[in-house]
Amino acid sequence: MSKKEDDLRDAHALNPHPEDVQNELFRSGRRFFDSRDLVQVKYEMLRRVDHDGVPVTRAADEFGLSRPCFYRTKADFESGGLPGLLPEKPGPRHPHKLTEDVLRVIEGWLQEKPPPRRKELVDRIRQQLGIEVHPRSIERGMRRLVKRGHSK
Repeated sequence: MSKKEDDLRDAHALNPHPEDVQNELFRSGRRFFDSRDLVQVKYEMLRRVDHDGVPVTRAADEFGLSRPCFYRTKADFESGGLPGLLPEKPGPRHPHKLTEDVLRVIEGWLQEKPPPRRKELVDRIRQQLGIEVHPRSIERGMRRLVKRGHSK
């Protein structure tokens, strides 16, 4: 595995199907055009339609992508430029363990005198609610609850 391939994988920009790219520039053996680089493949697909006037279906086929992928790529490029073609980080986009119901349970525990310490909260959440959570996640969740006006 090459360093470039490792870097592309780390950036989540490694094309999972480089063999599907049939565009002549990528098949010509020129080192500049790399079918493993998904950002470059998507950009060249957009350029092929916009600059060369190739129909969307043909361009998508040439680059081993779907028509819906073309339109998504076009929208990403129009809104974010070249950085818009970079894949989003994988994983959850928002809290998924600490729902408002869970936060209300935690809020009740925090009303105790004296309130439980962070480590004790983490242990209670694990034991009583069956959720593994980091203390910082609890702090952020409680701030969210306060922000929404549910707690003081």
